[in-house]
Amino acid sequence: MSMFGGGFGGFNTGGRPSVGAAGRKGNGLPFAGIPDDLADGVATLEGREPDHGDPQASYDPVADRGRRVTLGRLLTGRPALLAAATAAVLVETLLLQAGPYLVQVGIDHGIADRDLHVLIGATAAFVAAVLLTGVATAARMRQTGRMAAYATRDLRIRLFAHLQRMSLDYYTREKAGVTMTRMTSDVEALQSLLADGFAQFGIQALTMVVVTGLLFHYNAGLALITLLLVVPPLTAASLWFRRAADRGYNRQRDTIAAMFADLAESLNGARVVTAHNRQERNIVAHREVVGDYRDANDFTGRINAVYGPGTSVIGLIGMAALLLVGGRMVLRGTLSIGELTAFVLYLNSFFQPVQQLVQLYTQYQQGRAAVSKINGLLATESSVREARDARPLPPVRGEIVFAGVSFGYLPDRPVLEHVDLTIRPGETVACVGPTGAGKSTLAKLVTRLYDPTAGRILIDGHDLRDVTLASLRRQIGVVPQEPFLFAGTLRDNIAFARPDATDAEVRAAVDAVGLTDLVDRSPEGLETSLHERGQSVSSGERQLLALARAFLAEPRVVVLDEATSSLDLRSELRVEAALDRLLQGRTAILVAHRLSTARRADRIIVVDDHGIVESGSHDELVAAGGRYAVMYRTWASHGVADHTT
Repeated sequence: MSMFGGGFGGFNTGGRPSVGAAGRKGNGLPFAGIPDDLADGVATLEGREPDHGDPQASYDPVADRGRRVTLGRLLTGRPALLAAATAAVLVETLLLQAGPYLVQVGIDHGIADRDLHVLIGATAAFVAAVLLTGVATAARMRQTGRMAAYATRDLRIRLFAHLQRMSLDYYTREKAGVTMTRMTSDVEALQSLLADGFAQFGIQALTMVVVTGLLFHYNAGLALITLLLVVPPLTAASLWFRRAADRGYNRQRDTIAAMFADLAESLNGARVVTAHNRQERNIVAHREVVGDYRDANDFTGRINAVYGPGTSVIGLIGMAALLLVGGRMVLRGTLSIGELTAFVLYLNSFFQPVQQLVQLYTQYQQGRAAVSKINGLLATESSVREARDARPLPPVRGEIVFAGVSFGYLPDRPVLEHVDLTIRPGETVACVGPTGAGKSTLAKLVTRLYDPTAGRILIDGHDLRDVTLASLRRQIGVVPQEPFLFAGTLRDNIAFARPDATDAEVRAAVDAVGLTDLVDRSPEGLETSLHERGQSVSSGERQLLALARAFLAEPRVVVLDEATSSLDLRSELRVEAALDRLLQGRTAILVAHRLSTARRADRIIVVDDHGIVESGSHDELVAAGGRYAVMYRTWASHGVADHTT
């Protein structure tokens, strides 16, 4: 494969999913397609799907540095949609406030004056206002929904692209569930806020402003008395709620991330959990994690339970004061019944937004906490960065030079120190040594999954840090110990690094590594679907698929990280035969766990004590009587070719 070559081309998923044959029994593969009885329904749904055109996506390994996500940027990302939504909010708010005025007109000039025409006119105007409010609401929801959909789509793509830029050490220290929470739950919280939260906030805030003006228009003294009685305690309660909600919703985002992380780990390790009877302990552990999330929700629920009813009580006290003072004004003739009714309705319209703003502030706090977590992810920089002036790596012959290279995964624990090594073009070098000595680390440094902490690594005289990552990895093929296969077809997985490869090229790679039998016995040949992680094929076949992926990528340098260590003898022989074809004319680094693999190399290096302690051919090292000779004698004494070092 070059796992890293050929850009970021994905699978060909544009056509109709494969159905029928993939689901039949006796084909050697578990079901991986669409049941026949559902195929027609799927085709019907696809026919209704609008044509969105070809996706235009690009990948920039140095993009987005320093750009923070803010709620303001998310809102203003589509100015036309924002303007349309704002206009709809203004119209909707004004139409909502027409009702109490029309009620006052109907009472004072229709009922009190016994004028049926005025009463009918006020009623008709009220109905028209309601209908127009519905139209404005629909328009507002459409515009804010589109705005939220575009903003979160762009944010998801940006987050995904950022994760593609992250180096391997990020994924080794960060839990997958936490990362998934950033991509799912946090973005969904923002989508809810953008789609409805901000619009409702605008409506309710504008309603309070308009209603306050109308209250003073009807009777300034009555409005002043009512608001002075209500606004101070409401302000104090809101300030308390804001401080408490800040703590609560940040804790909520942290605990939901921990819950997803624990869930993902348990699901990914389901086989190990079952094998070691860990189900009951895992349930207890997950109960603790879920309990923390419950406690966070319980805290936010308690503060909402205090703030919501508290503001309701304040509003009812204000309403009672209004009825007392306003009723006396009606008795004195300084205020009409219609005006008092409109005043009561408007005052209710003043308190209703306060109740709504409680829920909206809760939603806002969730969105703000989500933005904080997302920015934390975006602020995490890759330890392997492409220089802004990086140049494409020209076609190479394959000479690799380690010049004074030192490296450690932790600053105070070096794995390699002052390593000097030259690998000639076309040479195959096997790395052997005890577990943890740094064999795989050498391979990771060559593919620039990590950068050395000191020294340089060069290919044909080019420092790896001076060339673009894409051009480097296009010329390096990597076959890991545990090859990763994706949910897709055989062809998708083989052509992963070169999705534009022809069927003839894919078939040639299949034949070259000895996968012909697998393809021929599969029900749909190269179009046969695989389960995620390749669970529907054997470990040997997964390794051969990874070799076919590398063969098709046509790299100049091949890195194999213990590619045969987990295979049985028969599978190992098949893989080694495929390796012979793959390595012809290419520079290769073999991280060898088995000496049978190491003996096939042109040169063997023994890695131990933070560096290279021996180097030479198999015969030379055995004759030297050093560490390799000891390993070889141990291996030979067991009399089996699959003994591991």
